[in-house]
Amino acid sequence: MKSGLVLAVSLVLVAPALAQDTPPPADGGVRVGITYTPGVRSRLVLLPGTGLDSVRAVIQRDLDFSDRFEVLTLGPGAPGGGGGTVNYPLYRTLGADYGVEVAPSGSGVNVRLHDVRAGQVRQQQGYYLPPPSDPGFRMAVHAISDEVVRWATGTPGIAASRMLFISSKRVHRVDSDGANLTAISPAGETALSPAWSPDGQRIAYTRFGEGKGAIVVQRLDGSERRTVPTTESQLNYTAAFAPDGRTLAFSRSAEDGSTDIFTVNLAEMCCARRLTVGRFADNLSPSFAPDGRRVAFVSTRAGPPQVYSMSVEGTDQELLAPFDYGVSGSSNAPEWSPDGASVAFHREVNRSQQIFILDVGSRRVRQLTSSGRNEDPTWAPDGRHLAFVSDRSGRRQVWIIDIETGRVRQLMTPGETRLPAWSRRLVAGRP
Repeated sequence: MKSGLVLAVSLVLVAPALAQDTPPPADGGVRVGITYTPGVRSRLVLLPGTGLDSVRAVIQRDLDFSDRFEVLTLGPGAPGGGGGTVNYPLYRTLGADYGVEVAPSGSGVNVRLHDVRAGQVRQQQGYYLPPPSDPGFRMAVHAISDEVVRWATGTPGIAASRMLFISSKRVHRVDSDGANLTAISPAGETALSPAWSPDGQRIAYTRFGEGKGAIVVQRLDGSERRTVPTTESQLNYTAAFAPDGRTLAFSRSAEDGSTDIFTVNLAEMCCARRLTVGRFADNLSPSFAPDGRRVAFVSTRAGPPQVYSMSVEGTDQELLAPFDYGVSGSSNAPEWSPDGASVAFHREVNRSQQIFILDVGSRRVRQLTSSGRNEDPTWAPDGRHLAFVSDRSGRRQVWIIDIETGRVRQLMTPGETRLPAWSRRLVAGRP
């Protein structure tokens, strides 16, 4: 009887068609890459059920995009579960480690994570869901997905996060799966360098025009929009919030052609403080360490742009990412990882920009991409994924890479995109 049920189930692996960035050849000069070893992830299946097909579809895709599972999908007529009737021996035969059950429950859903190997429910919780027509519906489902990831791995997923980027001169916001694309800077303005506040409630960007660039700080819902007064008369860009949200760092171009890094007190919108002294060099693209004690930045003080770091007071400035003489060129766009252990940036290799990460403790650098031109990396809240801009598809689009497996996927957006910024906090938190 069990063998008959197994034959009735059509099992298809979602994950084998993974796109990957492969390490460059040995004679290409770059020595370090990421190799994907199949089969190291737990196998997970969404159990069939009645209704809620759209909810299951979103959760299944979220779990796949988490890159923490090999997600299996079952064909029509597959046996389901609910009410303690899950056929654990069958799903063990299919190789599943976990089963996720989503069932209607009043005005919401009840979600169970089944440990297939142990033959028991590992975790369960009921959740309210707004109607599908509600703007918050998909984000509520994403938050459920992130909880399932946390149940299985101890670390929440990243589905309930969002990204900013520039397209058609405006700041746009999009969910982590490419849904709900929204322009959030005014039409008619040229916007640059979007950045998230630590709490995800505000953004900062440069409003560019007539050779000047003032920094605008606005609430995500548009209820408040303020221009930083100390930035109105010069070109200011690459803004970055401090981890406490009270200080904003940015780059300012001077009349002598140099660029330096300043900070400003956001609570009082005043008190610009200079952290670097260019002396005809450029210092730009600040990024705070998560403990707020150091700032990574780019400087041309020794020639081509390279990644440096300094204390938050501007002292103790040092080269952070070591030079790779004869192999690579300029380095730009550093961003500190959420755990503070790494800094991502892009570096020129064979006349094309590629994504690298630096281990801050050992100062070892490794290359993540090799296909196309890849720039401006930004970390996901889990510190495992990076978004970046790549022209590998023929136009500049946002791509996402899992740094543990090398798997890449495209975030589908209309038109060309630039300067992505991933929110550091989940939008909805725990549902």
